[in-house]
Order: sequence, then structure tokens, then C-alpha cells
Amino acid sequence: MKFYTLEEMTDKHIGKRGTPERENFEAEVEAALIGASIKEARKAKNLTQKELGDRVGVQSAQISKIESGRNLTISTIVRVLKALGLSADFSIQGLKPIHLGAGSKL
Repeated sequence: MKFYTLEEMTDKHIGKRGTPERENFEAEVEAALIGASIKEARKAKNLTQKELGDRVGVQSAQISKIESGRNLTISTIVRVLKALGLSADFSIQGLKPIHLGAGSKL
């Protein structure tokens, strides 16, 4: 029986690193992780999607999309972080880190 690494399976079924298919897959995974973190933070604050939507100024359906990793933009993430009283650090290699969310000065 031959065993395969996760990287080998991902290369075979999704595409090798650098291909458009792999880049799209990895972007979707990252968006889903951000959405799941937002959902976890909302629940930790005992807020419903409607209550968070009211704080952000959007419908609860939009919060549902955000939590599932869809419709994520930096501005949306910042608005949600501020509504939850949270912050995050964002860095791009070679550039100065940016502090997003509660108390940020964007």
C-alpha cells in the first residue's frame, strides 16, 4: 500500500502550487477560515447574526455570507472587527504591518 502526503494529494486533485486552480482553492480556504473566526467571535460575544448585522449596518443574510467566507473584503472585515470590539494585525512581507479593527487609525 502506498501512502501519499497531503501536498501530493492536493497537487493531484486541485493543482500544483502557482496554478490558477490551486491559487483559487487556497484563497477559498483562507476566506473560509476568516469567516469561521468571525462566527466564533460573534458567538463568544453571545450575538445573533441579526444583532451583529445591526452593528455593522447590514442584513443578517450578509453576516451569514461573511461567516461562510463569501463577500469578504478588507473593509468588510474591518467593519465586523470594530463591531465586535476586536482587532487584527495584517502584514505584507517587506511592508510595515497594519493594525485593523477596534482602535485602528485607517
